[in-house]
Amino acid sequence: MRPLARLLIALVLFAVPAVAPAAAAQGQEDPRTRVTVETASGARHAFKVELAITPEQQMRGLMYRESLPAGAGMLFLYDTPTNASFWMRNTLIPLDIIFIGADGRIVNIHANARPLDETQIPSKGPVTGVLEINGGLAGRLGIRAGDRVLHPAFPAAAK
Repeated sequence: MRPLARLLIALVLFAVPAVAPAAAAQGQEDPRTRVTVETASGARHAFKVELAITPEQQMRGLMYRESLPAGAGMLFLYDTPTNASFWMRNTLIPLDIIFIGADGRIVNIHANARPLDETQIPSKGPVTGVLEINGGLAGRLGIRAGDRVLHPAFPAAAK
């Protein structure tokens, strides 16, 4: 990744937390908790997400949850592109795992990951984000590899 792109991502990730407390104090939603997926057909699907940024948050993920509200999910963010791998240990609900490149494009999707399965689920290339949503939802909404994920962590996707 080019140094300028890294700098832009760092600025977005560090600037947004400074805005979040002020937004919360004014009753506004934290912009980091909204993710929109724009499909190739132009459809837009919004999700309210929890963020998994720290190693502890990323290790726990959606483990031990008995349900996930419709339109909700968890967004994992990484400082640098990485070949990510997930599993479903202690995860009680089926999930679609959406791997997102630094440019905001979906690299690959693992649909309907089985609860409690410890089989590794890898990205098909370096990613800087992973979105987990209810199992089967990506297929029902027509979300596919190559679609754009709009979020402050992926500034290139807004273009």
